[in-house]
Amino acid sequence: MQTSAFEILGPVMVGPSSSHTAGALRIALVARSLGPEKVSHVDFTLFNSFSHTYRGHGSDRALLAGILGLSPEDTRVPRSFELAREEGLSWSFVEGPDDAGLHPNTVRVTMRGEGGQETSVTGESLGGGRIRVSSIDGVHVEMSGDYPTLFVSHRDLPGVLASLTGALSRERVNIATIRTYRKQRGGRASTVFELDETIGPELLAQLRAASNIYSASVVDIPGAAKATPDTQLGCGFDNGAELLARCDETGLSIGALMRRRELELEPGTNVDAGMARVLEVMRAETKEPLETPVASLGGLLGGQARDVDQAAARWASLLMGMTLTRAVSYAMAVLERSAAMGVIVASPTAGSAGVVPGAVLAVAEEVGATDEQVQEALWCACAVGAIVARNASVAGAEGGCQAEVGSAAAMAAAAVTQMLGGGPRLALSAASTAIANLLGLVCDPVRGLVEYPCQNRNAIGVADAISAAQLALSGVLDPLPFDEVVGAMKSVGDSLPSTLRETALGGLAAAPSACKICGRCG
Repeated sequence: MQTSAFEILGPVMVGPSSSHTAGALRIALVARSLGPEKVSHVDFTLFNSFSHTYRGHGSDRALLAGILGLSPEDTRVPRSFELAREEGLSWSFVEGPDDAGLHPNTVRVTMRGEGGQETSVTGESLGGGRIRVSSIDGVHVEMSGDYPTLFVSHRDLPGVLASLTGALSRERVNIATIRTYRKQRGGRASTVFELDETIGPELLAQLRAASNIYSASVVDIPGAAKATPDTQLGCGFDNGAELLARCDETGLSIGALMRRRELELEPGTNVDAGMARVLEVMRAETKEPLETPVASLGGLLGGQARDVDQAAARWASLLMGMTLTRAVSYAMAVLERSAAMGVIVASPTAGSAGVVPGAVLAVAEEVGATDEQVQEALWCACAVGAIVARNASVAGAEGGCQAEVGSAAAMAAAAVTQMLGGGPRLALSAASTAIANLLGLVCDPVRGLVEYPCQNRNAIGVADAISAAQLALSGVLDPLPFDEVVGAMKSVGDSLPSTLRETALGGLAAAPSACKICGRCG
């Protein structure tokens, strides 16, 4: 497993959905890098979950923002339509048919240049902002960015591949894999090179200028691992059992081990500055909506978090207590900020982004934890989320809301347990309990908006996390190993029908009053 911690607590992004907003934007960014130099028109054909929910999730604005070259956290993303008009770019969105043979979040981006040249790129959003390119100009490829990737379009003639591999060899660039795709002998072919190191602009220019080469591009997949799959990590782990073994070997907490692993993934990078940035955004996303609520895209959210916060004096002592009340208001605040296309941290997704900061920051304030202690708890949350993402899913379109809020609750439960002095085994036990409590939770956003019931489920996720932490710290441990609970979560997610996995076609989204409630959806 080579996933960066900052793809679990991250990306920092404009809401409301990590898969449908940040992921969609990243697909368009990659497509743009493979397209004509100057794009004059672009068609977006959306399939499955993308087709049903792209307006409510802001996928349309995000896709256009990617073509314009904006980043997922750029606050101009909500204004992408306006910016595109200023650039003279025209576009269309086409709702494609449901296709069980395609990933739930699939979009085909067809770009036309000013000179009439056309390029088509199909991408899949895998959850949490991670993406994969599945076809280029109708040719099936599989590019997830595990290795530095070079894409070359060329004539299918003898000697062309030899000249390409020779050019790479002369520059001492080692090829990890090479795959060539063609439709007919002697026609246009596409070759994908996965390399052990990226290539520089001079070699790229040399390849582009070679005979029988139509185009050559270095494909940078945002969110891809920083190390290649064959990199050996001293602090690496693929599951909970291996994580506990590494903690035993090193004597480190889960959070400290995860931080050391990140240093191995990105040598020379200031990982502490990266986590400080995550904490900074978390504090802003939990506090600012309580002071200045903003209406969401669909009009369902805006002020609920402040209502809970302001009613704390009356109800906290009778019901949830002050720490949990504060945690709930924080979690709800994050969803309000996200649904208004504000900047948040996907934790591990935008739809579940309130749970980790809500629980961790509320408990940290209660015990007077230092920034260093809070950041180590967040590193712990990253480790748990990485294991779930690898062995099950954190995407609602793949595993239902149990994969989003359930995963986030597990991350928060482990983080809180560690912050309060619990060791690695207690932290993973709390994570197991948190997942078990939300097993089978469906993803049924009304009208496809990440608003209702998402905000309330983040509140429940916080309560689940804090309850699970208290059970573990009290010695009430989950009887099942963490890995078996994650395996059960994957099995349940695979069994859920597509109507209950983010398509807005079942559950509460299919209730008769749902359309009336969302009469103001834009």
